[in-house]
Amino acid sequence: METLPDVDPSARPERVVAGPGYERWDGAGALGYLTLAAICDAVLADPPTDVRVVAAVRCFPTGSLGYWVRRLADGGLAAFLTATSPKRLASPDGGPPLAGTNPIAIGVPSSDGVPLVADVSMGRVTHGDVLAGLAPPDELVPFGGDRAYKAFALAVGLEALVGALAGEEHGALLLVARPEHDPVPELRRLAGVTRLPGDR
Repeated sequence: METLPDVDPSARPERVVAGPGYERWDGAGALGYLTLAAICDAVLADPPTDVRVVAAVRCFPTGSLGYWVRRLADGGLAAFLTATSPKRLASPDGGPPLAGTNPIAIGVPSSDGVPLVADVSMGRVTHGDVLAGLAPPDELVPFGGDRAYKAFALAVGLEALVGALAGEEHGALLLVARPEHDPVPELRRLAGVTRLPGDR
């Protein structure tokens, strides 16, 4: 039985470390959505000169990470965001769950006005799909079929990286930067009619 963090409806996320290239936020019992909203608001109000790393502790649930990197990309910033969740993914070889579905989202602004937004989970299905009855629980495994060890390795790596910066409780890690180049329009030209990630 998985245990979820206690949620305090009156809690407000707090920035507890603020430096030019690194910030640490504490969700303090607020929903992860509210913590990421506060972080994005703060980043957009005071963008990094070059690059900023933001670690968020006690940050769960975080929802679709693509939403947050799109906000930042719409504000002209390139962003990478990942977050941990309850351990749900076991090794393809068996054993106990060792990592969450630990999604990754990347947002890159574009001079054509439409950012590129990629958002993937390391699971074949999401926990939300299971809760909604759209997938059975036994499908919540690393994606990739006979190559699922790749998604599992990435999930474990993200689990350890976020844990190293945010601690044992569920957390999130954001890397945000001012872009120096504009690769998306050329990608769209090369793609032709092929839909790129995040296109609506």
